[in-house]
Amino acid sequence: MADEQKKTTKKADAAKSSGEKAEAKKAAKKDDAKAAKGAKKPAAKKESKAKGKEKKAEGKKASKEKKPAAKKEPAKKATAKKESAKPESKKASAKAPVAPPVVKASARYVRIAPRKARLIADQVRGMHIEKARALLQFSPRGAAKDIHKLIDSAAANAENNHDLIGDEMRVSSITVDEGPTLRRFRPRAMGRATPINKRTSHIAVALTPVED
Repeated sequence: MADEQKKTTKKADAAKSSGEKAEAKKAAKKDDAKAAKGAKKPAAKKESKAKGKEKKAEGKKASKEKKPAAKKEPAKKATAKKESAKPESKKASAKAPVAPPVVKASARYVRIAPRKARLIADQVRGMHIEKARALLQFSPRGAAKDIHKLIDSAAANAENNHDLIGDEMRVSSITVDEGPTLRRFRPRAMGRATPINKRTSHIAVALTPVED
């Protein structure tokens, strides 16, 4: 009996020792696997970080290379435009003569037909103001009186508003436009009524100083 008990104890001890060895091997394998994973992860992280830094550096370089080119081209264009605009503006200012001041006056709803007023306007257009006044003063036509008053008004505007000499002006333009027509009727024989059109005119005058 004692021998059998010793054998069983020896077997149990051997089994325990073999189980401990197996557990130790498993633990060692696990430790090795963890160490390998830990070594791989930092390396992968380092590699990914290095790649990200390289990409950022390349992107910055590309943006730096692109930005100056984009900025320089508009600057060149702007300078070219300025250079081209400056001489043209100088030439234009040198060539363009100063326009003489234009003094205007108008009379609206004048009770005269435009066809009759245009006969006098055509005579006065382009004349010196003194000659025009003399012609209108002695003209037998009815429109001469209204146009004479209008020219005097324009001369007064030149003196008061533009500090010009009214007697040294020229009638640069004079226009007569048709205004509204007043329609009236006259009784006639046999109970009829004939229309009478009383026409009106809009007269405008422009004076400029006489060139020496």
